[in-house]
Amino acid sequence: MKLLFEETHQCKHEDDLRSHLAPKVGEYFTAKRSGIFFFDQLLSEPKFQGILNIVLSLEHNPLARYLAECHTPVHEGLVTTPKAWTLICPRPDHWHVMAGPIVNCGQLVGAVGCTREKSMPAFDHQDLADLSAVCLHLSTWTTTVRSQQSTMNSQNPLLSTKRLTPRELEIANLVALGRTNAEIGKELWITENSVKQALKRMFRKLKVSSRTKMVAQLFATQTCSVREEEPQSNAHL
Repeated sequence: MKLLFEETHQCKHEDDLRSHLAPKVGEYFTAKRSGIFFFDQLLSEPKFQGILNIVLSLEHNPLARYLAECHTPVHEGLVTTPKAWTLICPRPDHWHVMAGPIVNCGQLVGAVGCTREKSMPAFDHQDLADLSAVCLHLSTWTTTVRSQQSTMNSQNPLLSTKRLTPRELEIANLVALGRTNAEIGKELWITENSVKQALKRMFRKLKVSSRTKMVAQLFATQTCSVREEEPQSNAHL
């Protein structure tokens, strides 16, 4: 358990949690599958919309409802019967499911999830206690990192632009001109799929969920840049 705590606080970004910490959480809990999810990032991915309408539905998913109401780890045995759970989630590798909350400033912003197959033992109270400790560290990490990011954004209005690579800025400019993904790919000599993947990365970096919001944020950033530079230019006149 101590190694999970240390691994958590060595992560610098939320992507690090998903790529490095989540597999170790799965190993610790002997899970078939494991993951660390932040809802704002998932909701920005169109391909997940249909799934999330069920997974995050307080009406359809009793685990999601328990997390939202109690902010404490839960497994399917605490909130529903085995028969009902197979109807809610019929996947054989999700026969047993345990989830814990990631909380930031009193709000549920993400979750840690582990699943086991039917042939594996169900999650028990000790698993819930251990996951509770993991979630406490993840919530502390998230609150600290997001607070630092918020402070940096307020101190530097150009940060959103600086977070994009030169190639990503080229793509953003073409999006602003109304180009389609295919047209952008043709103009930049890259595949249409490369454009799609780049836009997904850009959405995550800028914390937006659409092309329109991305362009609006970048336009606002560029406006701030011009206003900051004007007094310097006038000083030389």
